Amino acid sequence: MAVERDVFGISGPTYLKSVDWNCEHNRRSVAASLVQAVYVLERDRQLNRQSVEALAPPWWEFFHFELIRKLIDDADMSIFGAIFEFNPPSSEEVSAVNAPRFVVAFRGTITERDTISRDLSLDLHLVQNGLHRTSRFTIAMQAVQNVASVFPGSTIWLAGHSLGAGMAILTGRNMVKKGVLLESFLFNPPFVAAPIERIRDERVKHGFRIARSVITAGLTIAMKGKTEGNSQRSVAEESFSILSSWTPYLYINPGDHICSEYIGYFQHRKNMEDLGAGFIEKLATQNSIGDLFFKALGWESEPLHLLPSADLIVNVSPSPDFKYAHGISQWWQPELNLQCSKYRY
Repeated sequence: MAVERDVFGISGPTYLKSVDWNCEHNRRSVAASLVQAVYVLERDRQLNRQSVEALAPPWWEFFHFELIRKLIDDADMSIFGAIFEFNPPSSEEVSAVNAPRFVVAFRGTITERDTISRDLSLDLHLVQNGLHRTSRFTIAMQAVQNVASVFPGSTIWLAGHSLGAGMAILTGRNMVKKGVLLESFLFNPPFVAAPIERIRDERVKHGFRIARSVITAGLTIAMKGKTEGNSQRSVAEESFSILSSWTPYLYINPGDHICSEYIGYFQHRKNMEDLGAGFIEKLATQNSIGDLFFKALGWESEPLHLLPSADLIVNVSPSPDFKYAHGISQWWQPELNLQCSKYRY
């Protein structure tokens, strides 16, 4: 669900002469750069840029990472992800104590002939809460599990942009269920719902959110009573509780309607608690109308955008257009006006 085109020649964050691994800005810039590296890897493949002509290596070599594996989609043979290992020079080992040992990064959609068909089909699976049923996710999940099992105790980061952020969310969620919490950097992650955040009138926006919460909670109670009985804790509630210990970083631009609804999703939860309607929102925040609809049809559904906890980082700097607001390049810029909020379930 990304539109990454004509940006592969842009310069990265070369202003970072050395990385302070305790600095949130530096960490964000590195994670975004490694996601960009995956975009450029795939474009190198498509344009047959090899050896000295390849443009991807500077994106990881600048930060002393090594590419140890490309993640290849079995349907179109495209590079959709990569595993990088940090290998700093001995002179920087002390200052890199909080650096990750591995970063697994996933790109979003590339609207080029070689990739557009497969990527758009995965976008559709994401919208239908069915990304977990795809072979690309299976490949991604196996890769992350392998790194975690072969190098137990090592610091592993997940990073992704747009569709790739969805892949990182799904992978991170499944690792939590296995008892492994991975630090995750999610850039412009898709939120599959009506873009209420785009409504300018705050009262109308708030009214829509309350109505959606009441409807979602009502449908949840009705379906729970029909299928499980009132005394049992629902599967959704159990899963939500388990996920609450995982706190990914969500990087959102209000000008990007693909991800901007996360702003309202978390803020509305707090507003409902302040109104004394926390019970309604507790049910609504664990479910979505679309998810309930798919489950009513008997489809296996896993909505990625329903997250219990997160650090929400919103870029309120002016964005010239949607392409920039949804692009990965904004996240390594040196002077961003960011608003950060911590949400814990």
